[in-house]
Amino acid sequence: MTNSATVTVEATGETVGEAKWAALRELEQRVPGLDRESVQFQVVSEGERGLLGVGFTPAHVIASIESTAAVTEPGDAEPDDATRAAREIVERIAAGIGADVTIATHTHESGVTVTCSGADVALFIGKHGQTIDAVQYLANAITRAAGGDHEVLVDAAGYRARRTATLENLARRTAQRASATGRRVAMEPMTPVERKIVHEALKDDPEVETASEGSEPNRFVVVVPRVLAG
Repeated sequence: MTNSATVTVEATGETVGEAKWAALRELEQRVPGLDRESVQFQVVSEGERGLLGVGFTPAHVIASIESTAAVTEPGDAEPDDATRAAREIVERIAAGIGADVTIATHTHESGVTVTCSGADVALFIGKHGQTIDAVQYLANAITRAAGGDHEVLVDAAGYRARRTATLENLARRTAQRASATGRRVAMEPMTPVERKIVHEALKDDPEVETASEGSEPNRFVVVVPRVLAG
C-alpha cells in the first residue's frame, strides 16, 4: 500500500538497546528508506537479568513510524513453498519446546531467514545459543530430507549479528595471542555454526591456521601459528 500509515513492530532483546536494534531491523525490512531518527519507541519492559542467570526475562519495546512509502506487511505477498515450509518447521519446533514466539520470514538469494520475537525469545535462544543452533540444524536437516536445496537461517532478537561480532572479535584476539606466543591456542567448545564463523574470520590471516578438534558436543577450534603448521 502507498497511503500514509503508522507502521508498528514489537521486539525483544537482552537489553533495551538490543530490543530497539532488533525493532529497527524489522522496520527496515518493511519500510524502504527508513529514517531511523523518526522512529518512536515505547519501552514496555526493561527486562530482568535474574540471579545467576535464573529468571531472565528480555527487554520488550514497541517501535512505530509514520510512513508514506510502500509498506511491506507480513502476508502481503504469497510466500513460496520454501518460505512456507521453513516457517512451519520452526513453528512446530518452537511449540514443541514450549517457546511462545512470533515468527516472521524473509526470503533472499541464499535461502530463507526465520526471525523469532516475543516473551520467550531467551528460552528459544538457549544458553550460549545452543537451542537456536539446534533449531536451525533441525530446520535445515528437515528441509534437505524433503528435497529442498535452500539454507534456513534462524534468528531471534538480533542474536546472530551480536554473536557473530563477538566470535569474530574473539577469533582475532586468539590469533594475535597465538602469533605472539608461537603456540597453538585452543578455544572453548562451540557449535558447528559458531566454529564456522571462527574459521571464516581467520581464513585469510597470514599468521595462523585453524582446525577443529574433539568430539561433539565438545568440539572446538584450535588456532595454530603458521610456523608450527608448516
